[in-house]
Amino acid sequence: MSLNDPVANALSHILNCERNAKQYCIVKPCSKVIKKVLDIMNENNYVGSYEEIEDGKAKILRVNLLGKINGCGVIKPNFPVQKDEFEKFEKRYLPAKDFGIIIVSTTKGIMIHNAAKEKNIGGKLLAYCY
Repeated sequence: MSLNDPVANALSHILNCERNAKQYCIVKPCSKVIKKVLDIMNENNYVGSYEEIEDGKAKILRVNLLGKINGCGVIKPNFPVQKDEFEKFEKRYLPAKDFGIIIVSTTKGIMIHNAAKEKNIGGKLLAYCY
C-alpha cells in the first residue's frame, strides 16, 4: 500500500471493508483532514462513530461501519470549483441528482457541496461518497 495520499488510502480501505461486510475498519495514519472527512460522512449517515486509539507510535482510528456506502473516493486532482460550478462535478462524480455528497475544502473549512452552495463559496474538491 502506497502512503502518498492518506485520505485516498483511508477511503479505499473503508470501501473495501464495507464491501466485505466488516463491522469496523482500522484507518492509519490519522490526520485532521481524515477526521474531518469521517465527521462529515458520520453526519450524513455513511459511517458510524469512530474512536482514536493510541498505538505506541501513532494514533489510529477505529471506524464503525453501517453498510451504507456504495462508492467513495478522493477527487484527483483537487479541482478548484467556483460557487456556481458544483453541478458539473455532481454530474461527474455522483450517480444521480441529490444522491450522495461531494466533500469540499473551502476558506470556511471542510464541508459538503450543498453547504458550500448555500453559503455561496467555492473551494477545492476533496472526496465524494454515495
